[in-house]
Amino acid sequence: MARITVEDCILKVTNRFDLVMLAAQRARDVSAGAPLTVDRDNDKNPVVALREIADSTIDLDHLRYELIHGLRRHVQIDDEPDAEGDDLIPGFHAPAKDDGKGLAFTDPMLDHPRPPAELGPDVDDSEEID
Repeated sequence: MARITVEDCILKVTNRFDLVMLAAQRARDVSAGAPLTVDRDNDKNPVVALREIADSTIDLDHLRYELIHGLRRHVQIDDEPDAEGDDLIPGFHAPAKDDGKGLAFTDPMLDHPRPPAELGPDVDDSEEID
């Protein structure tokens, strides 16, 4: 088979999108150094991959597995809370504590709670804004 066409491969992989994805994965494998199962005949890696698919010299199920495994993203989810508590905003520790004198918030820069008056200017909600 001197020239490979999509029609030769459609007999093995019926979906053209799947064929393109599998051939691209096999071409990447060949570029990475995987052994060839057909003669190269001075062809480039995508053509060699299509020829291998058409000749059924590679395992398509294994190729599908490699394709899916290569596209998978690993996201590690930390289920354990931090030593200081579960912080949604790094450096922000704002559990309200009632120490009998009113609510106080823990300042991340200080080791002691500060009273609400130090949090910022007072806002008077009674005034209407036109």
